[in-house]
Amino acid sequence: MRIGIVILPDERWSVAGRRWRLAEEYGFDHAWTYDHLGWRDLVDGPWFDAVPTLTAAAMVTRRIRLGTFVASPNFRHPVHFTREITALDDISQGRLLLGVGAGGTGFDSAVLGGAELTPRERVDRFAEFLELLTRLLENDKADFTGTYYRAVNARSTPGPVQQPRPPLVVAANGPRALRLAARYGDGWVTTGAQAVDDEAAWWRSVAEVSAKFTEAAGDRKVDRYLNLDSSPVLSLSSVEAFTDAVGRAAELGFTDVLTHWPRKSSWYAGDERILEAVAPMLPKLRTA
Repeated sequence: MRIGIVILPDERWSVAGRRWRLAEEYGFDHAWTYDHLGWRDLVDGPWFDAVPTLTAAAMVTRRIRLGTFVASPNFRHPVHFTREITALDDISQGRLLLGVGAGGTGFDSAVLGGAELTPRERVDRFAEFLELLTRLLENDKADFTGTYYRAVNARSTPGPVQQPRPPLVVAANGPRALRLAARYGDGWVTTGAQAVDDEAAWWRSVAEVSAKFTEAAGDRKVDRYLNLDSSPVLSLSSVEAFTDAVGRAAELGFTDVLTHWPRKSSWYAGDERILEAVAPMLPKLRTA
């Protein structure tokens, strides 16, 4: 079991820099930040871009892997994003984890003024996004003509440090997205059922989507990531809650879990003292 932490990009670097350094000192295996132009009711508050945030994080850490949670086609084009990924992977010396997803409705999909896509159209677009992104990361040049994306003699030299490319961690819950994750992903990440108030029901939904991914992946070995804080019980609400959640994820076959850095209020509100208490337990939790 590998254990990661998500640090929202909602604080100036004078505050956030300490958190990224501590994430490594505490012994987390990977650290992530949200890749949105704005997120839910935090859209009117401070918010910073994922790429420069991860670049800065790479400069103040040495070991911990760093990831986007998750990049989406809502506002990213594979041609330009490939350049950003290549730079990030180089600056971090091959520590980048590339979390990607289909993109949902909300601020990210509306702020650029485009028409709202249906769920089917979003997955169609995501399929093109993955195909072109993978082609560019694994080759020096690429041409592509699709419904949502075009590329004309696009270049990606010198390519990423990690070969053939940084690991793709594909977010998926629905049937078609699960098949895309099984096809393209080095890792798969799930939230389980959304807006579920009952903890037991949420864990059942996680078990159900995990079984569906097993069917989609077949014999292909893919790392499995679970966002613990999609549960109605915040994973860092107590030491006991965290250890229980990690244990249950392991029983369901997940290789990786993600928790969130406690915030003062609103989403993921909690006490950093719980995080401090959990940190010394990480080595034991990995092998439990």
